[in-house]
Amino acid sequence: MKHSWQVSAVLLCIFLAAQVIGLFVVNSYFDAAASEKATTEAGKPVVIYQDLPYGVERPDISPNISYLLIAAAIIIGTVLLLLIIKFRKLSLWKLWYSLALIITLTFSFASFLPKAIAAVISIAVSIFRVFRPNALVHNLSELFIYGGLAAMFVPILNVRSAAILLVLIAVYDFFAVFHMKHMVTLAKFQASNRIFAGLFVPKQLSLKSAVSPIASDVAPTMKNSLMQKQQVNHSDSGDYAIVGGGDIGFPLLFAGTLLPAFGFYKTLIIPAFAAAALLLLLLISKKGKFYPAMPFIAAGCFVGYGVLQLFRNL
Repeated sequence: MKHSWQVSAVLLCIFLAAQVIGLFVVNSYFDAAASEKATTEAGKPVVIYQDLPYGVERPDISPNISYLLIAAAIIIGTVLLLLIIKFRKLSLWKLWYSLALIITLTFSFASFLPKAIAAVISIAVSIFRVFRPNALVHNLSELFIYGGLAAMFVPILNVRSAAILLVLIAVYDFFAVFHMKHMVTLAKFQASNRIFAGLFVPKQLSLKSAVSPIASDVAPTMKNSLMQKQQVNHSDSGDYAIVGGGDIGFPLLFAGTLLPAFGFYKTLIIPAFAAAALLLLLLISKKGKFYPAMPFIAAGCFVGYGVLQLFRNL
C-alpha cells in the first residue's frame, strides 16, 4: 500500500467531497423548469442550464463532438506547460494558475453566493493558495474548483461524449505516466513549486502540517526535467500524497451529464464507484512510484453507470 490508512482515508474523503460538491454546483445551474417546458415543446428531452456569472459564455459546440474540443484543450495545455517548464517561466505558470483558480472558484461559489461575494472570496483564496500555500487552504479550495469546471463543461457534453472522454483520458493517462513519462514531469514540477492541481495531503497528518506552508521538497533540478525526462523515476512527492486534478474532474463531468436523467441522489452512485476504484489503486500501489489513476477511476465510473441503469426505475 502506497500510503498509510489514515492518509488514504483523507484522500478518499476529499475526493468524494469534491465529487458531491461538484454535483451540487452543476445541479444548481440546471434549470429544471425551463428544461421541462422545452422538453414538452420539442417532444424530446431538452436540458437547459443557467448562464455562468459575469456573462461568461460556454463554448458553442455540439455535445456530440465536444469531447474533441476538451481533448484538444488538454493537449494544448500540456504542451504549453511543458514549454513553461523548459524555459523556466514560473511567473507565467503562477499567472495562468491564478486565473484558472479565480474563474473556477467564482463559478462554483456563485451557485450559492451573490456573484460579487463569490468573486471576492475566489480572488482571496487564489492569492493565498499561490503565494502562501498550505495543505488546509489547498485542499479546501480543491473541494470547489471542479464544480466550477463542471458548471462550464457539463452543459456542452452528453453521456456519450463524456464516456468517450473518460476512455480517451484513461488511455492518455496510462501512456503519459508509463511510456511518454511527461505526466510525471508535470506532477513533479507542480509539486516542487507548491502549485499543484489536485489533492496535496501531508503524509504526517497533524494540525501543524495542515497549516504550515507547503515545503518545496522536490529537487530543484526538476527545472530541467524536460531535458532529463528519460531519467525521471516514478517516485511520489516526498512528504505529500497526491491525486491529480484530472482524476477528480473527469469523473465529475461524466456524473454531471447523468444528473438531468437520474437526479442528484441516484447520480451519487458514480462518485461512490469512482472512489472505490481509487481505493483499489491505493491498496495495490507501491511506495515510491507514480500510477495512472484514470484507468481505474474510469472503470469505476462505468461500473457505477451499469448499476445506475439497473436501479433506474427505483
